[in-house]
Amino acid sequence: MVFNMRKIFVFLFCAAMYQAGAQTQFVTKGRVEFEKKINQHKGIEEEAENNIWMQTMLKAYPKFVTDIYELRFDEKHSRYKLAKENPDNKYIMWGTRPTETDGVLQDIDNKTVSVQREVFENTYLIKDSLRNLEWRITDETRTIAGFECRKAVTKICDSVYVVAFYTDQIPVSTGPESFGGLPGMILGLAVPRLYTTWFATKVELVDPTPAQLNPAQKGKKVNWDQLYAELKKGFKDWGKEAAKRLWIVSL
Repeated sequence: MVFNMRKIFVFLFCAAMYQAGAQTQFVTKGRVEFEKKINQHKGIEEEAENNIWMQTMLKAYPKFVTDIYELRFDEKHSRYKLAKENPDNKYIMWGTRPTETDGVLQDIDNKTVSVQREVFENTYLIKDSLRNLEWRITDETRTIAGFECRKAVTKICDSVYVVAFYTDQIPVSTGPESFGGLPGMILGLAVPRLYTTWFATKVELVDPTPAQLNPAQKGKKVNWDQLYAELKKGFKDWGKEAAKRLWIVSL
């Protein structure tokens, strides 16, 4: 009887270890689908209190707009782009409507990024180093698309806070837009001052093709500093709106 109980114990122990191993399998190739959501009434509501034109505009445009983006990745590269625009969306702000030509390529091994971005009537091709963000990792966790994620915070443009949730079960240091630099894939992102969030809705275990990870890009070649210098000249008469436009371009 003791012998049988010992066999049962060994069997249960091995089964538990197998299950634990299966649960901690790492994903290094795949496709992440993100829902990007913008609260486009926020930031306008206070100004609209005594402005009839703005009140009319808020009634004519939906409070939230959402679009679907995808991130294809392997151990060394990622590509982020629009997957599906919501045909019911009506956008208030410039820079919030997605374009099919915009896209972000991250080369994780060589620590470089290539961003094709439309700004008004111009198309830019931003080639630069990956962001060197100072992330502060916290103990807060949440589950996103079936993965346990840990919260981290940082800043862009000196004062704009960014909140991210990453998972080390996908040990690829990338994420939506041009964000990355954490010990795993970013599956949740929020920029409160832009009233915008990105959250993964599903993760698919599919191998990306070379064409999907490295498509042809075009545009006026600049780095981030050159782009900011050029745009600041164009936005010089925009007042406080100029900063918000730069934040959108900087994502």
